[in-house]
Amino acid sequence: MSLEPALRARIEAVLAAHPVVLFLKGSPDAPQCGFSAKAVGALDAAGATYGHVNVLADPEIREGIKIFGDWPTIPQLYIHGELVGGADIITQMAASGELHAALGLQAPDRTPPQITITPAAAEMLKKALENAGPGYALQIEIDRGFNAQLQLGEVDANAIASESQGIRAQFDLVSAQRARGMRIDWADDARGKGLVIDNPNAPPKVGVLTPAQARARVEDGSLTLVDVRPVEERALSQAPVATRNFDDGVEEIEALPKDLPLAFLCHSGARSAQVAEHFRALGFSKVYNVNGGIVAWADLDPAVTRY
Repeated sequence: MSLEPALRARIEAVLAAHPVVLFLKGSPDAPQCGFSAKAVGALDAAGATYGHVNVLADPEIREGIKIFGDWPTIPQLYIHGELVGGADIITQMAASGELHAALGLQAPDRTPPQITITPAAAEMLKKALENAGPGYALQIEIDRGFNAQLQLGEVDANAIASESQGIRAQFDLVSAQRARGMRIDWADDARGKGLVIDNPNAPPKVGVLTPAQARARVEDGSLTLVDVRPVEERALSQAPVATRNFDDGVEEIEALPKDLPLAFLCHSGARSAQVAEHFRALGFSKVYNVNGGIVAWADLDPAVTRY
């Protein structure tokens, strides 16, 4: 099937504008399929700078890129205008170090992470491994938000592996970097019953501020408040303090110093909570969500319009 000249020109323009381009479902901030999320995770962990195209927002590109590179699935990664492949190839290249070389980045550190499995946790994990049968190990994956997923997988001689309490723990390249110093314990108390993971590399959890607290800190200069609502919604009601926004994209805020205290505000607190988690995953260490959003602010200040 041939590609319309105008559509081919559009795709070529995107590839010419960025040395590295990922065509995916959704955006790097919010991938809309598991394969796109895997590709984003591998690129982000490698420290890659890349352009991206959300094919869900552009049906012509979604179908056209499949014809352009003769590749039937999404995501697709291009480096210097050449198709690299989809999610499986990207993650395989990331694990082997080929992705770093293709991107011109420093070779990854494959040193196995030092982790601690407590005796109580080891007892439970050994029972699970015994039930699985011979040839199985503990597979640990840690996503960009530092959420850990533990499951049993077949022993992989090529995986990055550590051992604690006689248990082999296997990691992909990305997870190995995020797992250094991780501790796995077993709890049966007020926290619940199950494995408890303590990861010193994880950024602090998102904090919560009331509108009054946010206002006081903005006024004394110790907090930057970002209103995540679009301009039309902000026109209905605004916080009576200095705020920043995403009208020109998120990149300007993402480029701020990682230790700068940031708080996020929306209508009721739900959207801003998601944005706050995104910035936490980027490594910002002092991130807050304004509880209740502009609705709660209207309860505090009658001059703020409720909508």
